[in-house]
Amino acid sequence: MFSIITPVYNGDRFIEDCIKVVIDQNCSDLEHIIVDGGSKDRTVEIIKQYADKYPHIRWISEPDKGQSDAMNKGIAMAKGEILGFLNVDDYYEPNVLNRVLDYFKLLPEPSFLVANCNIWNDAGELQEVNKPKNMALAQLLVGPWKNPFPANPAAYFYHTSLHQKVGLYKLDEHYAMDIDFIFRAVQAANVKYVDEIWGNHRRLEGTKTVDDMKNNQTLPRICRLLKAYRKNLPPLQRFLVTIEYTLLRNLERIKFISKHPDEIFTRAKAKLLNSLT
Repeated sequence: MFSIITPVYNGDRFIEDCIKVVIDQNCSDLEHIIVDGGSKDRTVEIIKQYADKYPHIRWISEPDKGQSDAMNKGIAMAKGEILGFLNVDDYYEPNVLNRVLDYFKLLPEPSFLVANCNIWNDAGELQEVNKPKNMALAQLLVGPWKNPFPANPAAYFYHTSLHQKVGLYKLDEHYAMDIDFIFRAVQAANVKYVDEIWGNHRRLEGTKTVDDMKNNQTLPRICRLLKAYRKNLPPLQRFLVTIEYTLLRNLERIKFISKHPDEIFTRAKAKLLNSLT
């Protein structure tokens, strides 16, 4: 069985479309687990309407400790051997889930299967296509400037048993819980990359992801995570990865400064003013 988990809180703008996306996959051996965090809007009402009609939908609604907690609750509920997460505002390409099931018939357990993901902005414009081709831990730890991470779980799936080897999503990580899990997963799983577009991720105004990016917190958060995992590499590999990371990181800084000189000046001015107050 295939278990798709959707964590949601006050998501009545998207929850119906999310439910329909899974239904339209026409995947027979599937359950859709919706973990609501005690929404105050119409989310639960909409979930109930569809759950009454479609027996593959299972759901709970109760307060949680954040997205990681909701994801872990879904994992505990899951009956499927294969697991995927679909955030309420993201969606799959047509017939992806049946294609994923076909791949898993040939993959050893545990496996981590990843494909490409479209990234859209709030205006419905395609910003980029995320292609995580190189999934070895050392390659990922060089940084996303060379080897991008999977951008969104709508484009990757894995054996549920993988959690028995690497643990669950960290409760104290509210932003990069997926990247942290991926760094653990690629060390324990057979990883297969498929050069096809399977998922669609929307970076919408007002979401915590976009707010984090606007507050310039996303990149420092990722860099701290990269540093933490590099410490666990063998000494020589750690040295080589750190050197390459540093060179590429500085190159990206130079590129950014050359393209956004006014923004750099504004940031420096704000930092100076803060230090004087």
